[in-house]
Amino acid sequence: MEHRIYGLSFARLYPLYVEKLERKGRTTGELDEVIEWLTGFDGAALRRHLEAGTTLRDFFADARLNPDAALITGVICGVRVEEIEDPLMQRIRYLDKLVDELARGKAMQKVLRSA
Repeated sequence: MEHRIYGLSFARLYPLYVEKLERKGRTTGELDEVIEWLTGFDGAALRRHLEAGTTLRDFFADARLNPDAALITGVICGVRVEEIEDPLMQRIRYLDKLVDELARGKAMQKVLRSA
């Protein structure tokens, strides 16, 4: 049985991320930077996905996942992201983890796993 989150529109999730980050003093630009780092979607591609109502399944299928995404570790929703076996769920949780790190005030350089 497929998880229902896979059919969720990225356009429904995006404003929730924005709201969470803005409450913590972060910006939409920072969110977009994190999304671009993880998925390879520049601003125009991100807007196309938002306007089209792309599902999370299709959003991540279209993404070019950053090779350093495997460096994203830790717990999100009580589960270690590096131990998630379903590749799509892992990608969704990678994004959740990055947004969480931003919201907690982590420096962008560390969020993006920069040397």
